[in-house]
Amino acid sequence: MSQWFSNLDRLLRGEFTKKDELQGGRVEMPARKLILAAVVLGGVYGACMGLYSAMGGREHTGWAVAATAAKVPLLFLLTLLVTFPSLYVFAALANSRLGMKQMLRLLVAAIAVMLGVLASFGPITAFFTLSTDSHGFMVLLNVIFCGIAGMVGLAFLNRAINAVFPGGAAGAIDEHASADERRAAAEESGRARRIVRVWLLIFGAVGAQMAWILRPFIGNPQLPFALLRPRWSNFFEFILNSMGDHWR
Repeated sequence: MSQWFSNLDRLLRGEFTKKDELQGGRVEMPARKLILAAVVLGGVYGACMGLYSAMGGREHTGWAVAATAAKVPLLFLLTLLVTFPSLYVFAALANSRLGMKQMLRLLVAAIAVMLGVLASFGPITAFFTLSTDSHGFMVLLNVIFCGIAGMVGLAFLNRAINAVFPGGAAGAIDEHASADERRAAAEESGRARRIVRVWLLIFGAVGAQMAWILRPFIGNPQLPFALLRPRWSNFFEFILNSMGDHWR
């Protein structure tokens, strides 16, 4: 297991995503070991998150913690499964140098970064769980932490993907190229970046809705344990309705 986290440390330090290797269409990393480490870290954060639902002295508290510990890595892995085909197609349209296997490894790396960042917030989540009884505050705190982890992971992915497009990284354009060639490369790079940004929005939207489907993560101690809530509405409608209620 120590080797799993050693590989995650190398990933966070950028050793698996060096520009020269990405520009050559190479993504060499132990994807399986990284995803296993990420699943463990996601489970740790999920357990810290699920502690709140166990604070009310109700029955099945152990199941509540275990369910949340399983749901957190499952949320990210299912989001990866749903969005990977679109990433590969978008990257191919943008003339990426990476093949399907390399693109999958890069997305696995981004998920590992997200869950690594999220796990680092685990002690803070556990601290507030034990020091407050405000369900609304705990929901907001965990939404913020998940948002930060998601943004860091997507920023990592965006930076890595930009390096694999023609002209997408510093030094990728031949210094002896003509002005027209440089202009064409810059336009292609800009188009590729716009395509990737659209996909990043899709990833975020899918992740938000996946979290809605898998709820509850932070169970309310006043309610009975439930593995999943009834499927009504959607994440975005819920947010809009909540904003509307707030401003009335």
